[in-house]
Amino acid sequence: MATASAAVEPISPSNTKLGWIGTGVMGRSMCSHLLKAGYAVTIFTRTQSKAESLLSMGAQWADSPKSLASQSDVIFSIVGYPSDVRHVFLDPTSGALAGLRPGGVVIDMTTSDPSLAVEIHSAASTAGCSSVDAPVSGGDRGARLAALSIFAGGDETLVTRLTPLLSNLGRVYYMGGPGKGQFCKLANQVTIASTMVGLCEGLIYAHKAGLDLSNYLNAISTGAAGSKSLELYGSRILSRDFEAGFYVNHFVKDLGICLRECQNMGLALPGLALAQQLYVSLKAHGEGDLGTQALVLALERLNNVSLVSDSSADKK
Repeated sequence: MATASAAVEPISPSNTKLGWIGTGVMGRSMCSHLLKAGYAVTIFTRTQSKAESLLSMGAQWADSPKSLASQSDVIFSIVGYPSDVRHVFLDPTSGALAGLRPGGVVIDMTTSDPSLAVEIHSAASTAGCSSVDAPVSGGDRGARLAALSIFAGGDETLVTRLTPLLSNLGRVYYMGGPGKGQFCKLANQVTIASTMVGLCEGLIYAHKAGLDLSNYLNAISTGAAGSKSLELYGSRILSRDFEAGFYVNHFVKDLGICLRECQNMGLALPGLALAQQLYVSLKAHGEGDLGTQALVLALERLNNVSLVSDSSADKK
């Protein structure tokens, strides 16, 4: 991608150098797939120790997004918050767009503000570059298995050209112009929020009714109540496994963005608002670094019950 002739060639390890910003729960696995596919990858993350496994696979280290960009044709980011996205791309002294050569591409896979995606697209265009907002769904498991759903917003021709590269991470869905990938991801989070409330409330109800919870989950999983959330998190909840595939802190951020967008659109989504308040209560109890399945803890407290006894029985 660095030359005019390469601009018409399919993206491949032989003509495209990659930059990767963010090596958290999701980013580390996602970046590893690109390394395994043979791409040269330069990494920046705030905590270098979190990138050690990728560096041992052959990735190179850069000390700033700007330095990374100067060595890259396509830059990926998956960081925590919109403020982080703004800093790594738009900071005038250290941001990636300050170092990216004309013709370069930035792909933000963080769940962020649609308006920020539009702003980055405008800034990239001014710099002679391109941008795609491409947030993902599928959690830590989807990242490990390269089975993520990727919601892409931006120029359709560019997204089509990037699809073979993105397909190393999952399946690409083109959603429309700049910001539309973010809007799709936010709608995805609205759906997940209420689904998780339903999953946890069902478990609380079944527990109070005296049902065997493992048997209950097996029974409903093949019926109309079956869902990806049940598949991914039902057994984790029963085993009290609250390790984060997606952090409560980040989910609260996502739902907050959703609510602000609802206000802008004049939408009333009471299920979303309720879920957001329940997740905020987890943060208030110091549980923000747990996974989203920890929502059951808020409902246990609300009802003064615990599923621990059922979980212990399931292990016997």
